[in-house]
Formats: sequence, structure tokens, C-alpha cells
Amino acid sequence: MDTAHQEFLNWKLAPARLNAMQAAWFLGFEPHEITILIETGGLKPLGHPARNATKFFATETLQRLRRDEKWLSRASDAIWGHWREQNARKHGACGRANGQGRSVKRSAGRAEATTVEREPAPPGTE
Repeated sequence: MDTAHQEFLNWKLAPARLNAMQAAWFLGFEPHEITILIETGGLKPLGHPARNATKFFATETLQRLRRDEKWLSRASDAIWGHWREQNARKHGACGRANGQGRSVKRSAGRAEATTVEREPAPPGTE
């Protein structure tokens, strides 16, 4: 935790609006995850900022969201889903999507090894 982060968390009174990094600290997310939450509709910046503009968030709204367990769960799921999709695209570009690639062959090999080496249990031992 850097000194700016620590200093922010020690403020007695937060300002009325927070930038994306401060909002991430306030909510307990990583700064890059705020962008994901905005893209998925889980977090709405104040006003109508341009795509490349600095985003600000109402502290009052963030306080409400950080106490909402359902929202935190949906936000965490959105972030997880984002990275799952990114990884699927990445592996798809390498020819590993849809059951192709080394990982599938390895798992198939293990499955074959367990079925070939496995002997039936003697009667009455199960």
C-alpha cells in the first residue's frame, strides 16, 4: 500500500466526489477493475464524461454500494467474467479454444491412464 492510498484511507471526511483510483480504494477493488465495472454497467460515473476523460463518482453512492452485499457479489462476478472472457479470447487466438490444445490432450491422457490402470474392486469391499 503506497502512502497516497494509506493517506486517503485515513481521511476523516471524504470529498463529495472521488476519482477512479480513490473509488477503487474506497470500494476495495483494484484501480483497473473500476474500468471493468463501468463497462459492465455496475458503476456509473458522474455526468457524461468522454471515453478518455477522468471519471468521478459520488461518494454517497459509493458508500451505499460498499454496504450492499448483493452489489459487491455482482461486481466481483462481473470482474471474474471479464477476465474469463479475456483468457478465452487469448487462448482462442492461439488455437486452444473449443477442446484444442495441449491441456485437453493431457487431461484426456490422464483420464485414459486412470481407466486403464484401474481394476474392479473385489466383491463386498465397496
